[in-house]
Amino acid sequence: MSSEATDYGLWSLVILNSAVFIFFAFSFFKPQTKRDWRSFGAFSAFLVALFTEMYGFPLTLYFLAGWLQTRYPDVDWFSHDSGHLLEMLFGWQGSPHFGPFHLLSTAFIVGGFYLIAAGWRTLYAAQKEGKLATTGLYAWVGHPQYVGFVSIMFGFLLQWPTLLTLAMFPVLFWMYSRLSVHEEQEVEKVFGDTWRQYAANTPRFIPNLRDLKQGL
Repeated sequence: MSSEATDYGLWSLVILNSAVFIFFAFSFFKPQTKRDWRSFGAFSAFLVALFTEMYGFPLTLYFLAGWLQTRYPDVDWFSHDSGHLLEMLFGWQGSPHFGPFHLLSTAFIVGGFYLIAAGWRTLYAAQKEGKLATTGLYAWVGHPQYVGFVSIMFGFLLQWPTLLTLAMFPVLFWMYSRLSVHEEQEVEKVFGDTWRQYAANTPRFIPNLRDLKQGL
């Protein structure tokens, strides 16, 4: 319990980490329409909620403290490392930063930022030429940037699960699903049969494994 005062209440880190990740996401996604800004705002809220519990106030650990302390009495649940709940619950003995869930989360987060950045480059190039984006990542899925946002959020859930972000995740996933449908309706009005043929052969979010194998 003595580490509580030093491990949390670090609001400068909450602000710094939130700003850095939001800035990176903004630089890759480059929201333009009101719909873009709504989706980006919801993603930013997820990050702020995450870092608030990671460095500011561990609401989830306080809420679950009784249950956790009863079942894992040897763990100091108010130390910072204990916020990596999956490593703690599965009995990881080393530093949680090198635990399997943390390493997997890093892969999802890095991969998500790559999807957002690469997707934007392809989309921007297509928009400059007045064409439908069908190359690069868009050859595999219709909405690679939304897949990237979901990948980042899922990665953070693996690394630092909280009750609030767990509740936000399905809501944000639903939001991105709805946004993708609205975008498709607008794109169809512009590109017509070209879009319909593309949509008939390209999954919305999850690439066809058979096509991936052929591409490799």
